[in-house]
Amino acid sequence: MPDFMEILYGRRSIRKYKSEPVPEKALSAVLESVRWSQSWANTQCWEIIVITDKTIREQLQAAVPKGNPSFKAVVEAPLLLALCAELKRAGFYKGNAASKFGDWFLFDLGIVTQNIALTAHAHGLGTVVAGLINHDACKEVLGVPEGFELVTLMPLGYPDEAPPAPPRREISAFTHYDRF
Repeated sequence: MPDFMEILYGRRSIRKYKSEPVPEKALSAVLESVRWSQSWANTQCWEIIVITDKTIREQLQAAVPKGNPSFKAVVEAPLLLALCAELKRAGFYKGNAASKFGDWFLFDLGIVTQNIALTAHAHGLGTVVAGLINHDACKEVLGVPEGFELVTLMPLGYPDEAPPAPPRREISAFTHYDRF
């Protein structure tokens, strides 16, 4: 397995997938990376739906704008993950928002999303975060109950493309010491 920085530097958003199935061992590793994700006060507000059924994926694709570069990937990838979060769990203390930002679920799901992407890449798989979707339509298709939000869809499979690295800002462009 490559070292962590090689994984970090090599991960790309993948939108074209081979039809080859994802091995159970690799899926287990991806789900284990979710299990060990850090979260607000260890609240672990996430719920993951693993979607293999092509009919369900086609219904979800109908909730993705055709201009979204991930439109085809929702159906073409062998697996599709739907990342959901329980509301009013992360960022809450005794039923009240504990920070200026209120519900912390997006932050926690961002960490989960990164863990999934890096673990998948370490196992030779690709992912993309498909967030430009009709969230409510996706919730309905998947039966996500009240009190939970569907945050994003993530196709998962073996890449059928090798996109180049996009430009990155220099460290000096975003790093400040002692004051902004």
